[in-house]
Amino acid sequence: MGGMSDQSHEVRHQPMILGFDPGRHKCGLAVMEVNRIVHWHHVVAASQVIESINQLCETYPIFLLVMGNQTTSKEWYHKCQSLLTPSLQIQKVDERYSTLAARTKYWQMFPPQGINRLIPQSLRTIHRPIDDIVAIILVERYLEQYEVEAISN
Repeated sequence: MGGMSDQSHEVRHQPMILGFDPGRHKCGLAVMEVNRIVHWHHVVAASQVIESINQLCETYPIFLLVMGNQTTSKEWYHKCQSLLTPSLQIQKVDERYSTLAARTKYWQMFPPQGINRLIPQSLRTIHRPIDDIVAIILVERYLEQYEVEAISN
């Protein structure tokens, strides 16, 4: 699996959340600590998602899968419920405008270099799928929602 960060995942201080951007052909996955440190993110073929999720759950202390609630989420939700360990909680999050947010996040994570810095962000081309960045956005949205609930209680 690609996208591994330089940070060692042997030190496991924080619980982790798995972000899942479901799709028909490809899906985004991202592993993030509750303190918002991203440990892993990658785009995988839809046919490899369940196997990838299981491997990630063996590698990281993941307690929650957060997934988008749009296009293919209903069928993926049922597939995850039946094929993944019952101890993994699954939570749906509002996925609207997440691709737009992911474009902005992509340029924060991978700033343009050289002359490309002069091109306005809206005109820059991203030369790879960003479903994994969408998965990061979904986890961030879940954490923001959770923080708001914690503050109001």
